Amino acid sequence: MEPGTGRDLFSLVVHGARVSLLVGIASTLLATVIGVVLGIVAGAVGGFVEKLVEVATDVTLGFPFLIFAIALSALFPLEAPRALLLTLVIGVSGWPGIARVVAAETRVIVRQPYVVASRVMGARLAHVLRHQVLPNVASTVIVYSCISLPGRISAEATLSFLGVGVLPPTPSWGRSIGDAISGLLVDPAFLLFPAAALFLVTFSFNVLGDTLRDALDPRGAQR
Repeated sequence: MEPGTGRDLFSLVVHGARVSLLVGIASTLLATVIGVVLGIVAGAVGGFVEKLVEVATDVTLGFPFLIFAIALSALFPLEAPRALLLTLVIGVSGWPGIARVVAAETRVIVRQPYVVASRVMGARLAHVLRHQVLPNVASTVIVYSCISLPGRISAEATLSFLGVGVLPPTPSWGRSIGDAISGLLVDPAFLLFPAAALFLVTFSFNVLGDTLRDALDPRGAQR
């Protein structure tokens, strides 16, 4: 039982997984959608649009994530849904990486002969992006999303650990770790088990991302 509350350790870890995984997966999906859309548009259109996306990418990457998240947490009332707020903050700040990767691949794809032929034959840009560009970047997007997912889960745990994530009594791995530090000498299991669960999940998604990369890009596995 958790010291001072009487809550079961197994229940804390299991129910904490719901929040940590929900925020991690939802923020990854949000960052992926934003990054793919902006990356494809920037790589295909080029010119001023590409420069605009590059500036937005540099600004987002240069913004201090932790300070931004803590400031937003202080601005929003305690009654605000914290899981949704964490999803938006982590997702909106996490799109630049995938946007750069997708933009680079899109620039290569739109110069391929079959894409140029489609444009010459009158295919609209939206048709080319949907039927020729997006299918070719899909494998990269899947792999990148799986690899970046552990970082999103860790970001939620970090914010909850700092006290600006989900609020009591909602369990979360990060908050459970933070609460367990004060009672480490009383019962270290309340620190070890949430930390072990966080490690195993992030490690598993990293392995999944590497496996998908080797499966979807055999050339990379041969190098």
